[in-house]
Amino acid sequence: MSSTPSRQRTAAPTSSLQLVSSIALLAILALFPMFGLGDYWQGVIITSLYLAILALGWNLLSGYTGLFSLAPAGFAMVGAYVPALLWTYGHVPSVYGIALGFVVTTILGLVVGFLTLRLTGPYLALTTLGLAEIVRLIALSSFEITRGEMGLQNPPLFADQSGYYYFFILFVAFVVLGLHFFIQSRFGLYLRAIRNDEIGARARGVRTVFWKVFAFSVSSGLSGLAGAVFGHYVVIVSPSLGHLFVTSDVISMVIIGGMGTLIGPLLGAIMVHVSSEFLRAAGDLQHIVFALLLIVFARFCREGIVGRLAAMTYRRAERKVRPPVSEKAAAAP
Repeated sequence: MSSTPSRQRTAAPTSSLQLVSSIALLAILALFPMFGLGDYWQGVIITSLYLAILALGWNLLSGYTGLFSLAPAGFAMVGAYVPALLWTYGHVPSVYGIALGFVVTTILGLVVGFLTLRLTGPYLALTTLGLAEIVRLIALSSFEITRGEMGLQNPPLFADQSGYYYFFILFVAFVVLGLHFFIQSRFGLYLRAIRNDEIGARARGVRTVFWKVFAFSVSSGLSGLAGAVFGHYVVIVSPSLGHLFVTSDVISMVIIGGMGTLIGPLLGAIMVHVSSEFLRAAGDLQHIVFALLLIVFARFCREGIVGRLAAMTYRRAERKVRPPVSEKAAAAP
């Protein structure tokens, strides 16, 4: 499992500024129900926040470590099935099921990380895609255990929609806060060093193998935990949670919001999923629109919305500080 080649990156807002902006965005979302936000749009935002957690986990792996995986939705599906299976066949309380879902997906990510240790670039992506599809097809075909497309039923965690709404806001806030402190620590510096120059990082004493597997495991566990909680919101857990379309949505959210940034995945998830609701009446046309949008961002705005705004702000501040040409000429001897 090898990092992508180093590449020049544009300036991004400081992590502290992104943390404050993320918390402010979540605080604004928390106020919406007080101004009459209905159950339907609360559900849209809940799903956006669930996808934001998947995007934050994938961004830790790809945006900060430089590893490309196509399995976030697969790990989320596994995390959702663990409490569903425990409840269906053992009536294990949801809290224990969710915790075990996180543990199982973290360990699974650790195993997959070791198995893909020597793979690079597209080979790593294809391997994770294959593993995710294998798990999804097993869940789909094991009708006696998982009931296939009919799915398994989960008990609800909250009595009404508002409970899930505020729970997911707090969930995302804790994830953002944890990622902020991790990224700002020396451990986050190790991941960025691997992303930028793995050989150089190894020469400087960074345990590249350990930290790549660690990033893969944390990203997988975070996806599994999000899936375990989201499975109680949708009530019915089915293989559709691990569909490749979900993974493609997560990746597009990170790219549009800004890879290697803290607020980018959160902003991208809300923008993309809410926009898709407005385009739902267009049917399959919405997939074409987002595919074209992704191509445009990949070609003309690789740093994403957050990176582009930061670059524009930096250039504007630089022009204010830099003296005009006439003043330079007058000051010349």
